[in-house]
Amino acid sequence: MPVAKASFGPCVGLALLLAACTLPVAAQKYPERNVRLIVAFPTGASQILGLLVSEKLGAALGQPVVADFRTGAGGNLAAELAAKTPADGHTLLLTSPSLAISPFLYKKLGYDTQRDFAPVTLLSTVPNVFVIHPSVPARNISELVKLAKAHPGKMSFGSGGVGSSNHLAGELFKSLAKVDILHVPYKGASIALTHILGGEAEMVMVTVPATIPFINSGRLRGLAVLVPERVPTLPNVPTTTEAGMPELVVNTWYGLFAPAGTRPEILQRIHAEVAKFMQAPEVRKQLAASGLEPVTSTPAEFTAYVRADMERWGQVIREAKIPAQ
Repeated sequence: MPVAKASFGPCVGLALLLAACTLPVAAQKYPERNVRLIVAFPTGASQILGLLVSEKLGAALGQPVVADFRTGAGGNLAAELAAKTPADGHTLLLTSPSLAISPFLYKKLGYDTQRDFAPVTLLSTVPNVFVIHPSVPARNISELVKLAKAHPGKMSFGSGGVGSSNHLAGELFKSLAKVDILHVPYKGASIALTHILGGEAEMVMVTVPATIPFINSGRLRGLAVLVPERVPTLPNVPTTTEAGMPELVVNTWYGLFAPAGTRPEILQRIHAEVAKFMQAPEVRKQLAASGLEPVTSTPAEFTAYVRADMERWGQVIREAKIPAQ
């Protein structure tokens, strides 16, 4: 689901300042102690954002925000831990689309995404790109579709595992193109990319930053970026809209959540502080260097975004008949 880039002009900045000045007394007293930031993944974009948010939000709130990296079960351990904490704003969760996907992949979860969490704000998105091994005789998506239809079940795509975002992106492509391509799961997207480079599978949809050196060197061929606009770091790779498949849009997002029941004024306070520092030039520069696009949203906007993501991936999972574990 595409998300518009955040843009805050002088009027919006003034509005944020006025909002902060008129917050209810309860929010003005918040926080009264350290804030715990549970981060669902310990590496990559999650680590970068976890450390950034803990530093900047702590400075803005006047209390330390301590990053607590809790890995395991595809982000579910961190989510379950956060869901069981008091709803007082002193525990936050930083996670990814796993929170929207897991309810359709696991029979038993220690949390309910819509019941147990209050979305606070998006933090960042990372564009994905559709890449193939250069031995595949296709220069664009249209040619790849023709090739796959001519050889049903003979081509394969890699992913970071069953239910991973690149697995679901591949299933979405199969559904849109009406092609039969074998799914080959690996233990992580980076491992899948390594196997694509070795020619063990023909294609994968993975984050742009991971592929830039390989596309530029010719070791991979970029067919399309899975976002509505071209990506500056891959200016010669068309979008899926340009490639004739506008529905194939897959962003990897990262966002901030609080336990359900957290007072709205506290959610608004956190959102306002995050929106301010995420637009700071030095923060934008830091994130851009890692291939991250800062994108903030109000709690209401983020709630709608997560629900739409759940509906979309739930449908893909059902159509692909991916069994719940």
